[in-house]
Amino acid sequence: MVGVPRDAHRGEDGQAVLLVAGLADLALTTCGTALQAVRGLLGRSDLGELATQGQQDLRARGRLALDRAGAGGEPHMEALARHARSGSAGGAGD
Repeated sequence: MVGVPRDAHRGEDGQAVLLVAGLADLALTTCGTALQAVRGLLGRSDLGELATQGQQDLRARGRLALDRAGAGGEPHMEALARHARSGSAGGAGD
């Protein structure tokens, strides 16, 4: 670290300084990686389609999360039974 004596990491205060410096370095590295990803996304010609797919994926995730939490929807076994009934009525080609 610039301006910090080499032996500053000794003791509790020094350990805190090292911890904060490590967290700051991690945050800067993560931000740099995120900015590179955003630059890459902005350069894509299919950005609109990508956003639409992202919204669809988020809706599907939300539906799954709500189903897992038991907020609405039918019980899993009933859904499987209805699916099996509709599949057998449609023939073996399904």
